[in-house]
Parts: sequence; structure tokens; C-alpha cells
Amino acid sequence: MEKESFLIKNVNIYVEDEIIDRGKLLISQGKISAIYTENEQPNSYPSRFKILDAEGLNAVPGFIDGHIHGANGSDVMDGTEKALDSIAKVLPHEGTTSFLATTITQSKENTERALVNVANYHSKEGYAEIIGIHLEGPFIEPNKKGAQPLEHIRKPDIELFDRWQGLSNNTIRTITIAPEHDEDGSFIRHLRENGVNVSAGHTDLDFKGMKEAVSNGVNQVTHLCNAMNGIHHRDVGVVGAAFFLKELHAELIADGIHVAPEMLQIIYHNMGSERLLLITDAMRAKCLNTGTFDLGGQKVIVDEERAVLEDGTLAGSILKMKDAIQNMLKLDGVEFKDVIKMASINPAKQLKVFDRKGSIAVGKDADILLVDDEFMIKETFCRGVKSNRAGKLM
Repeated sequence: MEKESFLIKNVNIYVEDEIIDRGKLLISQGKISAIYTENEQPNSYPSRFKILDAEGLNAVPGFIDGHIHGANGSDVMDGTEKALDSIAKVLPHEGTTSFLATTITQSKENTERALVNVANYHSKEGYAEIIGIHLEGPFIEPNKKGAQPLEHIRKPDIELFDRWQGLSNNTIRTITIAPEHDEDGSFIRHLRENGVNVSAGHTDLDFKGMKEAVSNGVNQVTHLCNAMNGIHHRDVGVVGAAFFLKELHAELIADGIHVAPEMLQIIYHNMGSERLLLITDAMRAKCLNTGTFDLGGQKVIVDEERAVLEDGTLAGSILKMKDAIQNMLKLDGVEFKDVIKMASINPAKQLKVFDRKGSIAVGKDADILLVDDEFMIKETFCRGVKSNRAGKLM
């Protein structure tokens, strides 16, 4: 079935290196087929298309969430097509057009079921696209486990990882590990040689250990400030390493709970928009009412702001990407172009999908948001299909 084509006119277009005021965007067959300035006219049109007048709105690339466990009552670890559909269907309403299905430390059997399920999954039209897997654990430090179940934590195992990568049909793009348990660096080097993005998280490393881990190939930090050593005046730890070591990108949960607003400002001041990756780390309770839910077989209590285990440990978030964007825009020095980098461009480059996602450019997937001057989302397009049915256009 042929997809609808759209000509979006009178829209301010945030392309990779400039803003085209009151331009035109032509979407055809799920791709961005042309971009025109205000005074240019399209050379040709699809045989059938709809015109959207986006007067007063801005076109920005869709968000890419590189770390999300669940939403809308479902979790990646449920291991079913229905669960992935439930997550992918709701995400476009918060501006997320693609994401990494993220696992949690669990039994070998449960992990493998989840990996196979993602490998066999086909993203639906109008839904956020699953572009791979983030394997969070099980190769982490028990003392920094956070909400990861202790009984399933393992030492780094190349043979096991290779089995899992095979079961996933080579779709594991990011892995969170505690580098200190890879004593000779062979596990990290193996991951990097196979194109996997290696993220230090749930780790007890100091600054010296992080420098060594980076020399072996670690290129990212998982949910900066959470489940790791913070900055101390005698050792700046993993957080300080993210500031100092330019090889590192860092995930950031900008909900004001996992990281206080003041710390968000300090992080931005030290890292800017070039190396930060906005994520939600959301669990199944996102988009639902308050109550009691499950995360990796553990009871999670959710109120209007946060999700916690029974002992008070934070257990992922209920954050929406659109709210993370709003929180970052409150910081000094943060503009539209900066949140676009942190939520779209940087993750696309980090995950090696920038050839087709992460920015508005001819030939790329039409993952596009129409937002007002306050960055409130009015319409969402996932691969050229209009997803936000509550939007005001049309």
C-alpha cells in the first residue's frame, strides 16, 4: 500500500546547519524527498499528496530514545509482539520516533526470549521504530545495581554475549557494563570490534579506572550520575570522567529527579550539547496512572513523579521525552538547536544511523515533529506516517 505524501508549507525547518524560514517540506514514500525555501517552488509533485499549512510552527527531527524499558503498561522483557507494539504505538505522542528496546538484568532464559522477540519484530507504520537493542546488564557491579536484580548479575562473558548477539540478529547496538569486571579489557575490545556501543554504567569505577576503560574502547556513560561514583574533591569518579574525557558521550535522564535541576545545569555547563544523549529510562508505568507495577520481577511503586522499589531505590522513570526537552530548555544557554542535538542528532550518530535518521535532510526517513515556539508538539511523523492523531493540523 502506497504511503500518503505530504507538502508541509510555511514551516521553519531546522536542517543540520541552518534554519529555513517559512520553507516547504515534501514527504513521499516515507522519506524526505525535497526541501524548499519560501520562494522556491517544487519541481514536481507526487501523483497524490496532502498540503499541511504549518504557519507559525517549526519542523525538527524526531527524538531517538536510546534507553527505554517500557511504557503504556508493557515492558521489553515481556517478550511479546503485543508488548513492543504497545510501547511503540504510544511513543510518537511524546516526540519519540525511534528507540532502542532496552533489557534489564534477568535470567538467561528471559533475556534470550526478549532478544529473539525484538529480532523477529517488524515496526508498524505510524509507530516509533525499534532500531536495535540496549542490553543493560547483566555484566554489572552488584554494589551499584540500582534496580537491577542482584541474583542475575554475571561476570563478562564473550561466548554468552556472542550467543545473545546471534539470537538478536545482530541488533544489540549498546551494552551497559561495569568495566572493572573486564580486568584485561578483552571483553570491551571484543564488543567494539563488533560495532557495539559500550557504555559504562552500574559501575564502582574511579577516574583512573574510567580512563583505562576508555582506552579499551568504552565510549559512553549510562544514565550519568546514577548508579556510579559522583564527583569528590579527591577523585572526580565517572561523572568527572564524562566531563574531562572527550571520547565519552553520556546519557542523561532530565526529569529533575534522577538528576537535580542544579546538577543538570552543571552537567550542561561542562559538557554542552555535543556529547549529551537525552533518554527516558522509562518503565512500563509511563503513560499510566499511579499504582504498583513490575520491573524485572520486582515490585515498583509509582506516584505522580517517580517510580521506586519498596526500599526507595529509583526504578527507572516515567519521564516522557517531550518533558525532558522542556526541562533542558529551562537551563541557561540551552536553545532549540541544542536540544535537537541531544535528543536527535547525537543519538543517531552514536548509534550509527545518522545516514537515515537524526536530522532533516533529503533522502532520510521522514521522522519529523512539528512544534510551536515553546517546543510543544503539534504533529509527529514516523517514517512519513502522521502519528499524532490529536494534532491540530489536517
